[in-house]
Formats: sequence, structure tokens, C-alpha cells
Amino acid sequence: MKTRLSVNVNAVAMLRNRRDLPWPSVTGLSAIALEAGAKGITVHPRPDQRHIRRQDVRDLVAMIRKDFAGKELCLEGYPDKGFLALCQEAKPDQVLFVPDAPAQTTSDHGWDFEVNEVLLRDVIALMKRSGIRVSVFVDPDPTQPAKAAAVGADRIEIFTGPYGACQVDTKEAKKHLADVVATAHAAKAAGLGVNAGHDLTPENLPALMKEAGFIEEVSIGHGFTADALIHGFAESVRRFQRAMGEI
Repeated sequence: MKTRLSVNVNAVAMLRNRRDLPWPSVTGLSAIALEAGAKGITVHPRPDQRHIRRQDVRDLVAMIRKDFAGKELCLEGYPDKGFLALCQEAKPDQVLFVPDAPAQTTSDHGWDFEVNEVLLRDVIALMKRSGIRVSVFVDPDPTQPAKAAAVGADRIEIFTGPYGACQVDTKEAKKHLADVVATAHAAKAAGLGVNAGHDLTPENLPALMKEAGFIEEVSIGHGFTADALIHGFAESVRRFQRAMGEI
């Protein structure tokens, strides 16, 4: 079975940037994850380059194209001029547009499609002319996928933070899981691919995959890195794959 795990390595870059040293290596640890079976790598290069730098993106493109044919790179970011230019230079397999302000610590809400309709139509069309698959970040709300389809997106990524923040198998977790699943089914009905991300772990992924096994990609950074501090990058890839029923 084709894996759905895309490892977000922003936290690796953040740790590296504490010192003027080349380690821990963004490309080195990405390679370990890909060799262990991850589908791809996700990075979110923010304008201030406080973790992933533009050169990291170039290095990842070169490494994946040379050594990991069939693996994917996803660039995540707000569609300002700098990010769009980087996407056109790098030509990743997928771009995820998020509505983040520059100072945000992480993406924590989906797009307001009514307010941003023109912007999203324009930038999605620009990326698709370059042959790049486009995903847009949405709240776990089944009314949102149709709006994403209307602006031209290929996929949505459902913000799973509210679900991930809950203890597994609690009443609150079941409510938030139901919202995510309903959104995933609405996206499928709208003809969109479905990705998911934020605070997914080996403990809470099985319930999600049981209800929405058609999800094409899960993008995991903080939770994956926390797990890898205990188990190592390669073993954490396998732990997440086991949680998704892939091995």
C-alpha cells in the first residue's frame, strides 16, 4: 500500500537555527524519513526564515529529484509574492496555501473563502499553470470543501488540531473526529483529494483512518518530531505507518 505520511521537518530546522551550525541536517533527516518509507517531505518556509530557509527548499528539491524518484515535496505557506516566487522556482509536487499571518507559530485556522476568493483563484491558477498540485487549508467544517472546489483547488488539508488536542476516546475527541470525517466526506463528494494535518499521533490516527480511509496524505511535524525524539526518525515513520494500517 502506498504510504500517506508526509513528514514536516520545520522543527528540525528550528533546532538547527539555534546555533550557526549545519546540524541537525534538514536534508539528512529528511532522507532518513524517505528511506524508511515516508511519502514525502513538507516544509513551511516563513518570510523571516526562522526555521526553514529558502536554501533548505533548494537543497530538498535537489536531493529528492536526485535520490528519491517518486517521493514528493510539499511547500506550505501564505501566498505572498516571495512564497509564490519560491514555488515557481522550486516547482514542488504540491503547494499548500494557508492563511497565516507572518508571526504565527503554526497554521491554526482555515481560509475564509468569501473574503479571499479572488486571491485564491488567482494564486491557485498560477500554480496549476506551473503543473503544481494545489491544496488549501480548511477548518473541520463540511461546508468548506465546496468553497475550496469553487476557487480551483485540487485538494483540501483539514485542520485536525482540535481533534489532536483531545485525549483519545473522550467525548470531546469523538465530536471533533466527527467534524473531520464529515469534512473529508464532503470533500470527496466535491471531487477533491483529502489531506489532513496537525497534532496527529500514532494514538489518534487509527480512529481517523477507520472513518476516513480514503485520506490521501497526512502531514505531521510537531507530533512526528516529538515521537522521533524517543524512537528515532526511521522508527517513527514505521510507527505512523502502523497507526494508519499500512504496515
